[in-house]
Amino acid sequence: MRSNLFGVQEKTLFSKSLIWQFNQDFYHEKGIAAWSEGIVPHEITNSSLASTTYAELIYALLKDIEAQGKTDQIVYILELGAGHGKLCFNILRHLDKLVAEDSTCKMSYCYVLSDIVEDNLSFYSDHPKLQAYFERGILDLSYFDATKSRSLELQKSGKTIRSSDLALPILTVANYFFDSIPNELFFFRDEAMFDCSISIDTLSDPQGKTAQDLISQMELTYHQSEVTSASFSSEIQQEILEGYRQLEGESYILFPSMGIDCLANIASLSKGGLIVLTMDKGYKEFQDLSGRVMPDIVKHGSFSLWVNFHAMSQYCLKKGGHIMFDSSTNLSIELAGLFFSKTRLDYPLFEQMYRKHARQLNLDDLNSMKKLVYKNMDTVNLSELLGLIRLCSYDSSIFINLLPSIKQLAKSISIKQRARLEQTIHKVWANYYAINVAYDLSYELGGLLYDLAYYESALDYFKHSVTTFGEKIDVSYNQILCYFQLRQDDLFYETLAAAKLRFPGTQVFSSLEGLDMA
Repeated sequence: MRSNLFGVQEKTLFSKSLIWQFNQDFYHEKGIAAWSEGIVPHEITNSSLASTTYAELIYALLKDIEAQGKTDQIVYILELGAGHGKLCFNILRHLDKLVAEDSTCKMSYCYVLSDIVEDNLSFYSDHPKLQAYFERGILDLSYFDATKSRSLELQKSGKTIRSSDLALPILTVANYFFDSIPNELFFFRDEAMFDCSISIDTLSDPQGKTAQDLISQMELTYHQSEVTSASFSSEIQQEILEGYRQLEGESYILFPSMGIDCLANIASLSKGGLIVLTMDKGYKEFQDLSGRVMPDIVKHGSFSLWVNFHAMSQYCLKKGGHIMFDSSTNLSIELAGLFFSKTRLDYPLFEQMYRKHARQLNLDDLNSMKKLVYKNMDTVNLSELLGLIRLCSYDSSIFINLLPSIKQLAKSISIKQRARLEQTIHKVWANYYAINVAYDLSYELGGLLYDLAYYESALDYFKHSVTTFGEKIDVSYNQILCYFQLRQDDLFYETLAAAKLRFPGTQVFSSLEGLDMA
């Protein structure tokens, strides 16, 4: 060990170590800024493509439950660790469309955004893009701690859901959730099992440091201690862990005991069982766990780990449930369906929809395509950029990253490309969920539409900018130019006069007086 390190914690079981407190403290300290400041990556994990996939799977499950004749109650959809809430917004947008297009759909549902950070819950509650869903009663909020919560207290409706309160299965969305909650760590060699502990040191004095500083500087030392068995809350978990003695070679195994307990707690809320839709980086096959080295702790302000989906799926099967995993080999991202139920129910539409999405473009592919385009921006043409945006389901984050190149390429544009770009702008805006409150996408889109000579559409976006961010010189200037181009004389002079009063001495407005309105 390097002599210039500062000791933070002596040897402690991996699952009980301070690293998990650091992780939780990071999200409490940063709140929405964890994502708005670009600290924690979320472009792919909360993409429009991911949201669309979840929405179509949820819709299929609603229809399967409806086909079982269970239309008299509400289906609750619980999202764990919702972060900034963008995933929920786009899920509900797409789910709304699917239900509206189906005149036979009779199922009622309520999506519950949950998080452990109270400031995040307040952010959802105030977000303008979510208000219509709150008003309709199809969206609610709840504080939920994966390690402790045994009920759901819904903040909008005032309802509390406790053990066995629900009759229909509770649908749970766990999107990049299990990769950042405490795991046990074991080491296996020649059928012997070892508990793993870690000691924590940092590169500088930890006193007064933020959680982000501690995570970025922490140095972990691993220790092993042979054990005959492990003590878990269920015999099933112990049985699954014992099975890893058969792994070939030496293997470090992350065991999601807390994740499994969390699912058991959620399942207890409903007599109808639990259906989990989960997407994350992880391992699903027994053989994938063989030869695993010390866990890869991925640091990004907070940190995350790869998920042991094999253990979670085995737990589901041993509880009498069934699972759905894509049979193809993925680079890292897995999409799974875990069905916990006392009786075997059929979900034919869900299985059909799952196979469709598993065969089509997945998030691994999307991430690869995105990186390829980003690396070759100087050679990509406008049609190729618009094609990527469409394949990404008009994702606003990806569009924003491509916007500088789009603006440059739009200076030389064909008639068809012009129309396609206008359609793309409107679809991207419909998907946009503001996280970085300082970024004025409406102004950027208005300016681009002005350059494309869609002046009326540009005005709509400039008006939205004023509503959200207040009057600004650039916005007023562009509004006046739109009225000029549209030959709307009264609005031109009226807006110009108002701008001169609001921003006295600004030369740019005086120069507009000379424009010929004839």
